[in-house]
Amino acid sequence: MARQPNRKGVLDAMRAGPDLDLDDHRTDETFGWDKDGAKASLADELAAVSELQTRLFAERSRALLVVLQAMDAGGKDGVIRTVMTGVNPAGVKVAAFGVPSDEERDHDYLWRIHQQAPARGQIGVFNRSHYEDVLVVRVHELVSKAAWRRRYRQIREFERTLEEEGTTVVKLFLHISKEEQRLRMQDRINSPDERWKFRTGDLDDRARWDDFMAAFGDALRATSTDAAPWYVVPADRKWVRNLAVAHIVRHHLEQLDPHYPQPEQGVEGLVVT
Repeated sequence: MARQPNRKGVLDAMRAGPDLDLDDHRTDETFGWDKDGAKASLADELAAVSELQTRLFAERSRALLVVLQAMDAGGKDGVIRTVMTGVNPAGVKVAAFGVPSDEERDHDYLWRIHQQAPARGQIGVFNRSHYEDVLVVRVHELVSKAAWRRRYRQIREFERTLEEEGTTVVKLFLHISKEEQRLRMQDRINSPDERWKFRTGDLDDRARWDDFMAAFGDALRATSTDAAPWYVVPADRKWVRNLAVAHIVRHHLEQLDPHYPQPEQGVEGLVVT
């Protein structure tokens, strides 16, 4: 029999607040789950997410935006593949944000982000996001300290606007250890089918691990709000990561509590001949 996870306790444990210390969040945490029980629980969670997403799509009055951030090899693609399995693709929009194009650089940093926000009825997933502009640009000193520091306020205001206009924003930091990243990178290099995912520049960012952890910590503390909370998801164990993310997505969909719209008058009892 699958162990029933305490969803509320898990959510509370992952929720980031203004006093967040990433060192207090174990990357190999299991929350007391066992792997076999977690597999069955994940299937239950994904079935619930699928049903809630169908109702959200039918209702078409609100949206959910899931923001994924992590160090390289942190598991963002794996989360998207696993947690969105079985969800109607018409109701899901995934946007990946890489290095800005020339056109994007000619606008403010939020310009390209807002264009990809989910429409009403959709679940949007950001694979990387506007947070790159307080992470990468900070660590690599692409803008001044004054510029990236004021972006915390701008991001809070942007996410508040989305929330007030009907889009629930949920942000997930997939927290892996430096050693787990090393193992995953080496696996990519050693695998012909995975080698294309690796770029030598990833090693430059890895060499600045502590700088990135400091940037992540500051960003999460400054921008985790009631309207757009951050969760620190332990991601060394993929099976824990996937179940934890499914918990979060299901919880926020249940908070939305979408309903099917009322059918057209006269449809009930109609017989098609």
